[in-house]
Amino acid sequence: MPVSPLATPFPALPTLPGVRIGTATAGYKPWTRADVTAIAFPPGTSVAGVTTRSACPSPEVETCRANLASGQARALLVNAGNSNAFTGAAGAAASAAQVAALATLLDCDPAHIFPASTGVIGVPLPRDKAIAGVQAAHAALGTASWLDATHAIGTTDTFPKAAMTQAIVGGQTVTLVGFIKGSGMIAPDMATMLGFIVTDAALHPTALQAALTQATATTFNCITVDSDTSTSDTILAFATGSPLPFTGGATRAASGGGETTGGGEMSGGGEVAAIEPPPAFQAALTDLCRQLAQLVVRDGEGATKFIEIRVTGATTDASARTIALSIANSPLVKTAIAGEDANWGRIVMAVGKAGEPADRDRLSISFGGTTVAQHGTVVPGYDEAPVAAHLKGQDIDIAVDLGLGEGRATVWTCDLTHGYVSINADYRS
Repeated sequence: MPVSPLATPFPALPTLPGVRIGTATAGYKPWTRADVTAIAFPPGTSVAGVTTRSACPSPEVETCRANLASGQARALLVNAGNSNAFTGAAGAAASAAQVAALATLLDCDPAHIFPASTGVIGVPLPRDKAIAGVQAAHAALGTASWLDATHAIGTTDTFPKAAMTQAIVGGQTVTLVGFIKGSGMIAPDMATMLGFIVTDAALHPTALQAALTQATATTFNCITVDSDTSTSDTILAFATGSPLPFTGGATRAASGGGETTGGGEMSGGGEVAAIEPPPAFQAALTDLCRQLAQLVVRDGEGATKFIEIRVTGATTDASARTIALSIANSPLVKTAIAGEDANWGRIVMAVGKAGEPADRDRLSISFGGTTVAQHGTVVPGYDEAPVAAHLKGQDIDIAVDLGLGEGRATVWTCDLTHGYVSINADYRS
């Protein structure tokens, strides 16, 4: 497939102490590219994760949810080309065997291995290929780069997607590196993608989980390509800086979307002890997640326009987010943008159908900073020329103010083109 016109260059990413990457070819599809990735972490690495809310998750998602309770990780294991979802006992057994194989090779507890798979749904993971793939990836540990890993986890992705950021925590500079795959079947709770973040910060698992959950709410849960949520969505964060000893685990539902399973010290009532992430780390992680989330949209299947939708003046932030997603998921809005048509009537439609408080006569709509409609009608003397010029660009800005309150939200999406139909009509061919 041709590279997305919205693609950005792959950044220079640093190596992190104790982190070893290996890739290999299991041959899940008729290709010669690497499709198995193993990343080994030093003992004491903390882990946090957010996974899909799909009622039909893959065995790998279920394993991650269970293993996150330990709060510790020794390795990440990713398959591409086969999601192993909806594959019954055979798929679950193959995934468990692959995890066990890597745990044996690393001489660690299988509960500290975090698997993920992406690709076609309904085809059991081929056990022999999976075991051979993990053995080859383990043998290659330390020979692959972040770029190699990013290529190896992709499916319909047209360019490798990664980012980095840094923060000063406790007087020391900590580095965060993230890479991600995703192009289609993208929608909140929690968008359809596999994303992995590694930092050399020393963070307790509970603090890392709190930081990732908070960051996800305004980043990964605020993107949509086609309104479809996958069976395999997984975001994992690993902190290699060896925090305080970890003594227990707990499971809790995520706020803002996604199933969050995180560990933490247990208090007498069975609740996770409150361990807050450092503010500087929280800000850096949210920035990294935003970068990664927007890269997924920029690789939306068939996309030619990156669209930011900002809703203000709603009764609550949650209401603003619902309205923003109603606009972002509207095929009529997305096709209008693809055709560079400033059809603000379609924005009105999407606001009105969202099921949230709205007042036609207080509503205002802008494209690229130019207000086109307000007070229930088009702006008198409206000149469409600057709007038309804005829509010819690749980065599109849509702003909607409801005039009802202080609620606000921002979401990101892309246009809907013939390319999306072509890619998905031929997906299994």
